Amino acid sequence: MADNPVILVTGGAGFIGSAVCRRLVRRGLYRVVNFDLLTYAGNLDSLREIGGSEDYRFVHGDIGDEQLVAALLREEQVDIVLHLAAESHVDRSIDGPAEFVRTNVVGTFKLLNAALSYWWELDGERRERFRFHHVSTDEVFGELPFDSGIFTEETPYDPSSPYSASKAASDHFVRAWHHTYGLPVLLSNCSNNYGPYHFPEKLIPLTILNALEGKRLPVYGEGANVRDWLYVDDHAAALEVVATQGRIGESYNVGGQADCTNLQVVQTICDLLDSDAPLPGGRSRGDLITFVEDRPGHDKRYAIDSSKIERELGWTARENFESGLARTIRWFIDNEWWWRPIRDDRYSGQRLGTGTRNRD
Repeated sequence: MADNPVILVTGGAGFIGSAVCRRLVRRGLYRVVNFDLLTYAGNLDSLREIGGSEDYRFVHGDIGDEQLVAALLREEQVDIVLHLAAESHVDRSIDGPAEFVRTNVVGTFKLLNAALSYWWELDGERRERFRFHHVSTDEVFGELPFDSGIFTEETPYDPSSPYSASKAASDHFVRAWHHTYGLPVLLSNCSNNYGPYHFPEKLIPLTILNALEGKRLPVYGEGANVRDWLYVDDHAAALEVVATQGRIGESYNVGGQADCTNLQVVQTICDLLDSDAPLPGGRSRGDLITFVEDRPGHDKRYAIDSSKIERELGWTARENFESGLARTIRWFIDNEWWWRPIRDDRYSGQRLGTGTRNRD
């Protein structure tokens, strides 16, 4: 419908971005424009169910192409920019930080410039309702001790890896465009996401798929690092409410209140799969766990305080970790059509099969 707000989702073919696009289109309240460069983690198959909707459009492009973005904003008369496009893999950032600077810092800068120019052209109600929502990570806050502390919106930034440093820089640019130029921005920082359509390089899907196939299950160090886990559909719901109801200039932390060590995550997956899909001979998948050398830049612990978004916007996570993980495992069992081509054709067995590059 013409009166529905138009939301431009950058990175909408990625894991979180595709969940956002699917949710927004299903809701029937918005026109959704998905703008994605389709790098290694972008997959249009993740959007198959909404591909034919009149409320959805895909545009292939780079957020660093300021002229293309500006033209698209004007053509679609965009009301909300929901900026998720980013390089987001810690290990990849250690091996090749330049791409993270190009995409996360320079790309966000170019996108902000295009959005600002477009916003300046608007007037009246359309100018009042425009929003730029920047989606970030809890990793910008650095690490917490194993036994205390929690990240709030006031926690000072202390990034540890090239990835988190690039995201911290982009957060600062977004705030600067608000304070200096008046651009109406919102920010959110989330904990680790998991769920359907999760790229098989990441810890949870890698563990599920390796465990299904009886392959070894690599765990960095002693598996003691702690993460807060957030089911991706819960995150998509949070992003919708922040983008449409959040207070301009504010940031909101989004977490699942599901703190687990990496070893606990892997062990829980093993237990659930041993129950639902036993290995031949009843062998325990826990025997497949293999500890591998940790890599630099991996923080000890993250924990998110989501009380602000719960108090101000009424959002709460619907899934706890075990219910969300059970849904995720069932999805991967039932949807080999999606992950098999990625695992077999697009990446070598060394990268996905051994897990030497997995990220929590």
